[in-house]
Amino acid sequence: MLRKKECVAMLLAGGQGSRLYALTSNIAKPAVAFGAKYRIIDFPLSNCINSGIDTVGVLTQYQPLVLNEYVGNGQPWDLDRTFGGVHILSPYEAKTDTSWYKGTANAIYQNIRFMKMYDPEYVLILSGDHIYKMDYDQMLAAHKKAKADCTIACMEVPIKEASRFGILNTNPDGTIYEFEEKPAAPKSNLASMGIYIFTASKLFKYLELDEADPKSEKDFGKNVLPAMLNAGEKMYSYRFKGYWKDVGTITSLWEANMDLLGVTPNFELSDPDSEVHSRSPLAPPAFIEGEVVNSIVATGGEIEGKVINSVVGTNCVIEKGAEVIDSVLMGNITVKAGAKINYAIIDEEVVVGEKATVGLPKAEARKVESKTGGITVLGRGISVKKYGKVSAGEIADKNI
Repeated sequence: MLRKKECVAMLLAGGQGSRLYALTSNIAKPAVAFGAKYRIIDFPLSNCINSGIDTVGVLTQYQPLVLNEYVGNGQPWDLDRTFGGVHILSPYEAKTDTSWYKGTANAIYQNIRFMKMYDPEYVLILSGDHIYKMDYDQMLAAHKKAKADCTIACMEVPIKEASRFGILNTNPDGTIYEFEEKPAAPKSNLASMGIYIFTASKLFKYLELDEADPKSEKDFGKNVLPAMLNAGEKMYSYRFKGYWKDVGTITSLWEANMDLLGVTPNFELSDPDSEVHSRSPLAPPAFIEGEVVNSIVATGGEIEGKVINSVVGTNCVIEKGAEVIDSVLMGNITVKAGAKINYAIIDEEVVVGEKATVGLPKAEARKVESKTGGITVLGRGISVKKYGKVSAGEIADKNI
């Protein structure tokens, strides 16, 4: 008996993430740490299994080693299945028609055979660099009800930010009559979230047409979606009202981490009905002898200094007299005695030496002209020497 899946998910996780600078020098953006014990890819993978979708292709390309190892066989997300489950899909060489992924549409096109193995009725396309919880099953139900060929998840954004997104112009019934990719003068503030559900037969048809077009940039937003609209296919919008954050910049990544803090956090991770799963290391609770205020501290490590309004990952050591304020520490970090860290993002395996200073207090740092809005960034594995100084807004990817 031929087995099939009603819906398979394809997760685009091959982007370089250049606007995260030192944080993605050696790893793919979806593998970047987030929220003390997670990685960005945990969110779409958890959304899939929480939505009843148990077949996921993860398309990797740029610096995939850490991401591949992290995803592994998919066990933390209950995606270690004998039929379906999670599969890492890297570019491969064949006799014809294969190469590095040239764009989002080409990446999916190169994996048509993988999708067709499961004979799906529907295909869900996801990005691997967003922080959010979403029930894709509800979106699929809306797609079926509308008898749509393609459904695009969208949300309202401030009109002044709309030109950063693909913008949907819709009729009162939710059907889309126009799609504009990053328009200079947007007509609406309904932004595409980069989450699409296609009726599989239509997706395959338009991917093949796009691949045959030598003028195409092989991109969903620029080419495939406009082509479907122009051909009269039924395109439908699905409005999402929950928390969603594109963490493609240093500022947005810092903000998303800070959104986890506070008396009423903007984004709740502990809801058992929509749990975010991760391959977090097993470790005892952190030993806390210092002062921790309005912060998240993951397991392992020791906190003898002061942590205020910060997110501290697993196995971090903050020695006596050290201060960490308004910062994100990603894991396995040692902050030596007397060091001061302000308004910073520090990648894994970093050592900050005794009485070193990293960044400036937030109010002062934001006045500094930089590519990061004043946030100081230390890349993976580097060391800051004793009495060393890293300026506000500086991006350091080697020892200081």
